[in-house]
Amino acid sequence: MKPSLAKGTRDFTAKEVSRRKYIINTLQKNFELFGFQPLETPSFENLSTLTGKYGEEGDRLIFKILNSGDYASKTNNDDWTNKNSQKLISQISEKALRYDLTVPFARFVAMNHGQLAFPFKRYQIQPVWRADRPQKGRFREFYQCDADVVGSTSLWQEVELLQLYFKSFQDLKLSVSIHINNRKILSGLADYAGIADKLIDFTVALDKLDKIGKEGVVKEMQEKGISEEAISKLDFLFSQTNDALENLLNLKEKFVGNEIGLKGVEELEFVITNALNLGIDSQNLVFDITLARGLDYYTGAIFEVKADEVAMGSIGGGGRYDNLTEVFGVKDIPGIGISFGLDRIYLVMEELGVFPEDSENNVKYLFANYGETESIEALKLISELRQKNIAAELYPEASKLKKQFTYAEKKGIENLVFLGGEEIKNQSVTVKNLQTGEQQTLKIEEFLN
Repeated sequence: MKPSLAKGTRDFTAKEVSRRKYIINTLQKNFELFGFQPLETPSFENLSTLTGKYGEEGDRLIFKILNSGDYASKTNNDDWTNKNSQKLISQISEKALRYDLTVPFARFVAMNHGQLAFPFKRYQIQPVWRADRPQKGRFREFYQCDADVVGSTSLWQEVELLQLYFKSFQDLKLSVSIHINNRKILSGLADYAGIADKLIDFTVALDKLDKIGKEGVVKEMQEKGISEEAISKLDFLFSQTNDALENLLNLKEKFVGNEIGLKGVEELEFVITNALNLGIDSQNLVFDITLARGLDYYTGAIFEVKADEVAMGSIGGGGRYDNLTEVFGVKDIPGIGISFGLDRIYLVMEELGVFPEDSENNVKYLFANYGETESIEALKLISELRQKNIAAELYPEASKLKKQFTYAEKKGIENLVFLGGEEIKNQSVTVKNLQTGEQQTLKIEEFLN
């Protein structure tokens, strides 16, 4: 059988790894500029830690890990015979690959809150796994790059995270729009339409607007038992203006006497107004009243980032989750966080051609191999170059020069260095630039300097 990759996974070449590291290093630099500290958590968690945190759809996408040993012998016979997968899961699997970085972070805070200084700001750059249907920009194994703050209800955290987003994408030379909403507004809308008991169904359907359109959203709401009267009252959601503050003013009128809805409007008004006062362009900050983000743990502001020049879906997102640690028995630790989608950011940058040339860590010098005596002298120079943090290597065999040229070209090495008997005698090297074809002979001292 030919070897193959599991669906939704990829190999990364040296060029791709270098470019991914460029993105990661840019984000890490900005995380630390904004006062975030690094954290890493295990690649798998107890299944009970993850289950019930992402909503019904999210739970289905968690990769479960089979128990070791003869797991089948420990199952209930009736469940096994009837192939009752929902009941069998808890009997054959106790662990699962992490679905995101937020819930493991909440678990960490719940376990260590007595030792942490609040507000606690952490960033985390690690892979996550989802049993999703693979498609362009959507993988089953991918990296998330998260920044979270816990222990503060201040809305200045939302404002600062918006600044972090815009600065990071500016450094990556990407123009983005950040869509923002508030889950309290969505709860207010459900109250306004008389469907408070259908809040989750309403928000999950609404969140799919950019994928299935208005008709698809309405159809899904109908299938979930939301009345025609309620859908009619919510029709204004699909015809918003481009002025965020004007849309919020319109909502205030609809939310008279609606405490939670008005609270959401007030919070969002603060965040948007101050973000604009700090120089964020109103064209790049969009109040998106249909934005729901289908994760059950969000309680306040929610964000979604979209690239302006490439159709790629979201390349970042996040929000406030004031009650997340409560599910682990620790109350009153509010939090807010954002995530950067490394893989989608990579695809956008690749499509736009904005990776800098020096993002690839190519070897600068390949020394031609003429034999044992010459190789010893070459390796002495190579050691000195490496001391100066200059990448260099010796071709391993004394092969024909044509073969050595081909190796250098395929590997993208910039220069081929000749150190033969004549050069050793004259204490010199001959350097050929493989991009321009220019060749020059330099004294060794001059070359090293």
